[in-house]
Amino acid sequence: MGKLIFRLLLAAFYGVAGYAHIANPDPFLLITPDWVPMPRIVVILTGVAELAGAAALLQPWSKQLRQAGAIGLALYAVCVFPANINHFAMDMAREDSGAGLAYHVPRMIAQPIIIWLSLWAGEVIDWPLRLRR
Repeated sequence: MGKLIFRLLLAAFYGVAGYAHIANPDPFLLITPDWVPMPRIVVILTGVAELAGAAALLQPWSKQLRQAGAIGLALYAVCVFPANINHFAMDMAREDSGAGLAYHVPRMIAQPIIIWLSLWAGEVIDWPLRLRR
């Protein structure tokens, strides 16, 4: 039951985020590192990836598709980590510190948790919650 609840929460989170990336890419472009080619297209495609992953997590008939969606979302979270780091660095360089450490430190800590949660809720891994026998 716990995995289902977290799958639903992750699907909602990624669904909203995916829509936001497509509907209004400008805020995401502000934190995209300069080395990313064709940043507007990349941001929009990240939205498509989030929506596809959310849809895969929601479907009830194929564990393999749920797992593929979970792996895709975990990889997505790894790939956008440079943008999160860039946002952190940009904010800390501002005179007013932007969103500040109270926002960025939990966000940095949350990233690996989101990666693990995607894989766990998507039934790719059981670690560390599997009972030993």
